[in-house]
Amino acid sequence: MATLAGGLTDINALPGLKSLWAETLGDPGICVAILDGPVDQSHPCFKGVQFTQLQTLMPGVADKGWASQHGTHVASIIFGQQGSPVSGIAPGCRGLIVPIFSDGAEGSLAPCSQIDLARAITQAVEQGANVINISGGQLAASAESDRLLANAIRLCQENNVLIVAAAGNDGCECLHVPAALESVLAVGAMDAQGNPIGFSNWGKAYQNQGILALGENILGGSPGSGTALKSGTSFATPIVSGIVALLLSIQLQRGEKPDPHAIRDAILKSPLPCNQQNGLDSRRCLVGRLNISGAYTLIAKGGIKPLLNEKLEEVILQPSEADNLIEQPQPSEAQTSIPITMSIGANPMVVTPSNKTTSSVAPSECASCAGGGSPQIVYALGQLGYDFGSQARLDSFIQAIFPNNPPRGIPEDILLNYLSENPYYAQSLIWTVELDATPIYAILPSGPFAGVVYDRLREFLSDGNIERVSIPGYSGGSIRLMSGQVVPAIIPEVRGMYGWSLEALLNVLIEDGTEEGVTREVLQDRIREVLDRIYYDFRNLGVTPQERALNFSATNAFQLSIAISTASENDQVLDTIDVEKSPICRPDSDCYDVKLRFFNPENSRRARKVYRFTIDVSDVIPVTIGRMRSWSEA
Repeated sequence: MATLAGGLTDINALPGLKSLWAETLGDPGICVAILDGPVDQSHPCFKGVQFTQLQTLMPGVADKGWASQHGTHVASIIFGQQGSPVSGIAPGCRGLIVPIFSDGAEGSLAPCSQIDLARAITQAVEQGANVINISGGQLAASAESDRLLANAIRLCQENNVLIVAAAGNDGCECLHVPAALESVLAVGAMDAQGNPIGFSNWGKAYQNQGILALGENILGGSPGSGTALKSGTSFATPIVSGIVALLLSIQLQRGEKPDPHAIRDAILKSPLPCNQQNGLDSRRCLVGRLNISGAYTLIAKGGIKPLLNEKLEEVILQPSEADNLIEQPQPSEAQTSIPITMSIGANPMVVTPSNKTTSSVAPSECASCAGGGSPQIVYALGQLGYDFGSQARLDSFIQAIFPNNPPRGIPEDILLNYLSENPYYAQSLIWTVELDATPIYAILPSGPFAGVVYDRLREFLSDGNIERVSIPGYSGGSIRLMSGQVVPAIIPEVRGMYGWSLEALLNVLIEDGTEEGVTREVLQDRIREVLDRIYYDFRNLGVTPQERALNFSATNAFQLSIAISTASENDQVLDTIDVEKSPICRPDSDCYDVKLRFFNPENSRRARKVYRFTIDVSDVIPVTIGRMRSWSEA
């Protein structure tokens, strides 16, 4: 590698990179998703790049703000065309732009919750991403996340999609989510001499799944036509993502099936040691430094020629403290982080200039550190809620209900009575679907039966026994709530809207008395266990076909009760619930099998019992196909 005038690090000289380029500059059959700020796709470095931008809850139009600067810089490190102001690592690959950061009011940054991050990851997987680059993360005490984000990470594993995420810039033995989550490839930052930079994190999980890459004075594009130098794990991350994309392209061009997680393993098994000087703590080095040639050799399994006889030793750069902008200079940035707020537990924690929390996630930039398509089908399960949208709307309700002596708020029972007497007011509320008191969707009735939908929502809310609702429909647009949170809107399909309580459901499913010696109480407990597993352990956004099949299975609890009742007769209890693509399906349908496995907890040698029923999720209202099947397995 080389150091250019002004301290610029020439990433084009990364050892092993030119040899990869000799085989490919990237194949358009390989897709890299950028989950970041908006990207200025008109920048000269992107001329000819195959970009697809997805609609998210964040504005997708690039401007001069911090979010766009960050997103454009990250994207250019991967997709910058050769001969342009920025030469990227994998310019021939296809790009998927998924905005998750945006600028807020008065120089602040709009938050992104863990739920929103999970949505973006799911969108990227559904649109065919092979690699997902996340140059940001949330400082976390442990490698745990919200259940919805964990589900999205698992979706990546199941579809062999690799997430490459920044380790964070806190300069401590600490972790960031999602970088610390299982199956993710975490990226720390090293300087031009091959040493970890002081701000790069080195938490315990990174010792097994973290790699160091160059993260100092990295050239990238700025909105408009300029370029800039930036430092941080944010900019080390796309270097690794680009290398993964090139290795996937080589696999594809050689007739092999692209295997991102095999490449992750090769990167983690072929690191170079740090230049540990002055008693450097070895933990700061994570697994080691990125070794492009070594990863290539492992992927080739010895059957592919060496990379032009290049040595595996890395060439060391000269140190540089410069952080100036190249070509079109601009004032230096105040290096505050772009917050991504992660919703943990019941309440979303929003980061604003006056409300700092430890639950914020920032794009891992550290310039101040020293050294479109078809409408998405949704089948959502959750609790019904409502929101006023703005203080003005709330005040209008208060003044209408209490014209003489308005209080500061409205008790729910009084609001419900008012809606019953004035049903047209229901259209002025924002109705929501919630998980653990966190809104995940706004319900937006539309069309000739919108009034019927509002009537049903009022009925659900006024019935104190209803614990959960099912809201199928199509995702369309987004709505800002009174808290400032932006959630996607569901245009509901009224014929699939149901509300129920667990007790009422159990009473319908179970007849009085006993059945084959199994008491009603035992059956209630077993059915409750299965439904609770779906409602809590497997709670989801209802977007992917697997999620919609699982959610529909909870509303079609009659089939579940048959399986549970039969298993209970044999003293078996629930072990696992899986959703798999069905090998048999009708033409023009999309079928998934929901499989329940039961075992005998007192005799593990007894055969397990498997029950399977098939659900077609091709329509907005899923339907079951055929009868339930069962068999025993060892």
